[in-house]
Amino acid sequence: MKGTLNMDISNINNIESRVQSYWTKRAHNFNIVRKNELNSSISERWREEIVHFLPEGKVLQILDVGTGTGYFAILLSQIGHQVTGIDLTDAMLKEARDNAALYQVHPTFQQMDAQKLAFLDQSFDVVISRNLTWTLPDPESAYREWMRVLKKGGILLNYDANWYHHLFDAEKREEYEKDRQMVTEAGLEDHYTCTDIDTMEEIARQVPLSRIDRPRWDQKILQKLGTVQVSVDTEVWNQVWSEVEKVNYHSTPMFGIEAVKE
Repeated sequence: MKGTLNMDISNINNIESRVQSYWTKRAHNFNIVRKNELNSSISERWREEIVHFLPEGKVLQILDVGTGTGYFAILLSQIGHQVTGIDLTDAMLKEARDNAALYQVHPTFQQMDAQKLAFLDQSFDVVISRNLTWTLPDPESAYREWMRVLKKGGILLNYDANWYHHLFDAEKREEYEKDRQMVTEAGLEDHYTCTDIDTMEEIARQVPLSRIDRPRWDQKILQKLGTVQVSVDTEVWNQVWSEVEKVNYHSTPMFGIEAVKE
């Protein structure tokens, strides 16, 4: 597995192992954050954001890539779709299954590599992901796989940001430091420093997308893979982020990508 960003198999395996270990340790505490989100108005904002892309009056087969603790899988199951959530980390999937039982919905969860899917071609109407692509050692292969499993006319929705780009850009580093100052002055929890920031920064220095200005790269790759249209919403963070997130990530706004398979 090797895309245009040219990482060899040993590097890919090393990064995947580090990412898996990191999220295994964080799974329980991360789930507390996501459960709070499920019980807040943020969930309705996310539901509105996603639903306006989806065809009406049809039960859709949806793949939630990097489902984590099952947030999107639960939201989309609640409105009647058939959802499969995949994640590399077993500890995350355990939390996801417990959450699904709590909210009385029935998505399917499987442990799987987002860059190498074990599904047949054209299996899903929708593929959706959030804050995953940037962590992948071979994101081009991931996009190729996601488009492969989409049906013709299917929709890819990807939500991400230039996370940790400040490690490679002096101007972004200044903006990042200002964000940390604003968080402190507002008396808020810092979503960067309250985690194992050293480990996360070490991972971020190894994954290729930390160095790349996005979402222009994503548009180029998706167009090359064959789509009817690729559109980007650079203001989606205004719709779906809490006020706390807007302060924490002011210099790193989330973007949304919609790609329709030809």
